[in-house]
Amino acid sequence: MAEPTSHLVVDDVRLEHHWVRVTKAGTPAPTLVFLHEGLGCVSTWRDFPDRLALATGLDAFVFSRAGYGRSDPCALPRPVRFMHDEAETLTRVLALAGIQRSFLVGHSDGASIALLHAGGPAGEHVDGVILEAPHVFTEPEGLASIAAIGETWQSSGLREKLARHHGDNVDVAFRGWNDVWLDPEFESWNIEDVLPKVAAPVLIVQGEDDQYGTWRQVEAIERQVGGAAKSVPVPACGHSPHREQEQLTLAAMTAFIEKVLVEDRA
Repeated sequence: MAEPTSHLVVDDVRLEHHWVRVTKAGTPAPTLVFLHEGLGCVSTWRDFPDRLALATGLDAFVFSRAGYGRSDPCALPRPVRFMHDEAETLTRVLALAGIQRSFLVGHSDGASIALLHAGGPAGEHVDGVILEAPHVFTEPEGLASIAAIGETWQSSGLREKLARHHGDNVDVAFRGWNDVWLDPEFESWNIEDVLPKVAAPVLIVQGEDDQYGTWRQVEAIERQVGGAAKSVPVPACGHSPHREQEQLTLAAMTAFIEKVLVEDRA
């Protein structure tokens, strides 16, 4: 079902990716496109893409952005507008992968990138947007958590843990994420202006104990997106519902996708 990890080349940068194939060849259906968090990559999703693909009957495409996993490294520091840049890169990634329609499944930074993509020129090709722990503006609570992890990431053993996923990219991955979020200019980062342009239906999955974002993020998205929005609070859960409360998260995403597909066929 899961194909071997390989690379595609975007703007002379090699990006690792793999497919989970569950549909018959030539079957017209959107693809689940997984967009990882600020410290994530292909492997940090574990088998969740496989499970969601099987549950929905849709193929899944998983890739690592530049500077993560086994993709090529990227230049540091990242610019404050890096998520806007990644949303533009995503358009080229999907074209090279031959993906015409998609459900975007974004976690944390990946969720913000999903919103930027869905609210941009390519948004008409997005059937639905699934946001896990999204950010649309910075919050003091989240910045404090990011600062704290930056002080202890080497002594706490986090670097060794991340190295299992990122290999030689481990320092680029961490510093690229931590440093830009703590850039003084990033305190005013805000993408609420794009929300009214997001016409596709949106599902928001938010851990009730998320240390990087509060329910204010969810409320802002629900209030301002151009399409329908539904939120699912996940109890006893921090920043990663698909890992910490996998069954609940899988069920919520599956039900959302099935509802959208039924409505699209009606």
